[in-house]
Amino acid sequence: MGKFVISTRSDGEFQFVLKAGNGEVILTSQGYSSKANCTNGIESVRKNSQDDKSYERNTSSNGKWYFNLKATNGQVIGTSQMYESASGLDNGIDSVRSNAPDAVVEELTAA
Repeated sequence: MGKFVISTRSDGEFQFVLKAGNGEVILTSQGYSSKANCTNGIESVRKNSQDDKSYERNTSSNGKWYFNLKATNGQVIGTSQMYESASGLDNGIDSVRSNAPDAVVEELTAA
C-alpha cells in the first residue's frame, strides 16, 4: 500500500511525497506555506489521480520523461520522477492511480 509522507523543507514550507508500496517516490508536491494547505494538496491528488486528463506528460531537455498531476484549476499538485521511457512514465501514472486513493498519511513534521 502506498503512503503520503509530509515533511518540512529547509525553507520552512511543507511538502508531501507519494510513495509506492515498495517505498519508491512516485510523486512530489510543491511547497506549501501551511500543513493544512499541504493536506488539501494530498486530497487533491486523491481526487484528481483517477482522471487521465489530469496528467500532463512531458519530456525534459535531457530527453527523459516525467509527468505533472494537475488539479481541475490547472495548478500542478505533483511532479513525478524522471523516467527513461514513455512506458516507464505510463507505469508511474498507473502507480499514482493505484496508490493515491487509499494511501495512508505519515507526518515527519514537528509542527
